[in-house]
Amino acid sequence: MPNGSDAQGILRQNLIDAGCGAEAVQTCMALAQEKKTADLMRVLSRHRRMLLDSLHQSEQRIDCLDYLVHRLEKQTESK
Repeated sequence: MPNGSDAQGILRQNLIDAGCGAEAVQTCMALAQEKKTADLMRVLSRHRRMLLDSLHQSEQRIDCLDYLVHRLEKQTESK
């Protein structure tokens, strides 16, 4: 775990914690080092969209399971 004064270590750990793969971490670290903030923001925004898409897909799967459970409970009650 990086200490509070290790900005690069904190950035790296935050990227890892956010689920960025090794290539994305490397890209972001290079962009930060080169102070290419706009490019870094685009990479982070793209990763965020990917995470949101994954979340929405999981929510849809949960909704399908909830519906199935509801239907099975209704069938059980009617017997």
